Parts: sequence; C-alpha cells; structure tokens
Amino acid sequence: MTSTTLNPNKALWEKGDFTRIAETMRESGAALVQRIGVRKGLRVLDLGCGDGTTALPAATLGADVLGVDIARNLVDAGNRRAAAQGLANCRFAEGDACNLDALSDQAFDVVLSVFGAMFAPKPFEVAKEMVRVTRLGGRIVMGNWIPNDPTLVAQILKISSSYTPPPPDGFVSPMTWGVENNVIERFTAAGVSVQQISFARDTFTFNFPGTPAAFVGEFRKYYGPTMNAFDAAENNGRAADLQRQLEDLFTSQNTSMDGTSIPATFLRVTVAL
Repeated sequence: MTSTTLNPNKALWEKGDFTRIAETMRESGAALVQRIGVRKGLRVLDLGCGDGTTALPAATLGADVLGVDIARNLVDAGNRRAAAQGLANCRFAEGDACNLDALSDQAFDVVLSVFGAMFAPKPFEVAKEMVRVTRLGGRIVMGNWIPNDPTLVAQILKISSSYTPPPPDGFVSPMTWGVENNVIERFTAAGVSVQQISFARDTFTFNFPGTPAAFVGEFRKYYGPTMNAFDAAENNGRAADLQRQLEDLFTSQNTSMDGTSIPATFLRVTVAL
C-alpha cells in the first residue's frame, strides 16, 4: 500500500495494543455487517479496519475483503486472525485513508469504515478517495462517533482531550465526522449529491468480562488517545483525576450486573453511488 510515514496518526494507533479494546467490540462488529447487507460475492474495502472487527465478519459472510489500516501492528494482527479462521477471502494491508493510490478506481462494491477513516487527518481527501474506489451502484458505509454525545466513546475522547495539550494548527478533530452537515460537505465536494447521503443513529456495545474500573485500565494501557491523556495528566500531577473521571463514566454507563457492558451511540452514514 501507500507510504504512511507522514501520517501523524500512525504513531497514535501503533501505541499500545488496540486489539485489546477491539476484543470487546466483536459482537457489534458482526451484527453491523449483517445489518448493512454484506453478502457473498461482494468486494468490500474495510478502511481503518484495525484487526478486523468488521472485516472478518464480512469475509465470514462470503465477501471478498481487503482491510486497510495505518497501523502495522493491527494489519499484522488482522492477517493472523484471518489465517487462524481459515479466511482466504480476507487480507489486510497497511495504508493511508487519505491516499489510496494503490487501489484502482471503482474497485469495490462496499467501502466500509467503522471508527476508522474518521481519525485520518485530511477528511476531504478521505471522502474523495472513498468515492473514487467505490463502483457506481455501490455504497460507502461509515460509523462515526458523535461530538458531545453522552455515551461512552464520545465522552472518553472529550475527557481525554481536556488533559492533553491543544492540537497543532490545522488539526481537524475526528469528531467532526459525527456532524451530518460536515459529512454532506465532504462528500458533495467529492462529487456526490445530497440525495445520495443518508444518516441513522446506531449503537456499538462494548462487552468486557471485568469491572468498569478494570475496563478503564485496559483503555489506560492499550488505547492510544487515552494513553496520551494519561501521559499528559501524569506530567501535570492529574492522573488520579483522570482515572476517577473515567471510572465514574464507565460505572455510570455500565448496563451489566456481571462484568461490563456499555452501549455507545454513533452516526451511521450511507452514501449510495
């Protein structure tokens, strides 16, 4: 795939081990690909795929799947998971959602990106590339976290950002992908009409076998944005405050009496080409 050395998100997502968080998202990933109608024979690109939370279920349904991610460790983990499950129709490669120059025009029936491409630094380029590689008659499906949403992930990112230094000039928050008008602006700039874009609220549920406090520990040790927030908080003597805020959040949103189960709302975007 294309060079990734200039993408500032590469270090973020290679930090820690996102597979530990992804393990808590598997059931919702499988449910989503079924809900959007992935089936045998479709060519699917999963962009910002991680280690395959939606890519592997799509391949299990019979689609021919390419997963692309900025993080080499997640690409390697995805290929190991596909091999372990005997899914010859699923492979993973390193690449940048802002520049998919190794992929041909109109190469895919479905371009899927669930909490992936939203983190790429150049959103207009992301939209342009997603449109370019999707065939006419195909579709793009994105799952994007919503800014200021009261549920889990939006609040994790909001809390974490309050402990970290201001972003550099020109930084575009990934949360802007959770605003419908921004999505419309980006895809219409890529040549799509407003009528081809639709939105729905959807839910991903995080299921973890331990307590909410233990689940916070997973994010602290393995999730790049939270790791960075704790690094900054420790430098300022505020790590205990951050820990307490996150534990309060996780505990208040836990719906399980045995372990941890926390639903998180996201914006599901569908672009029909």
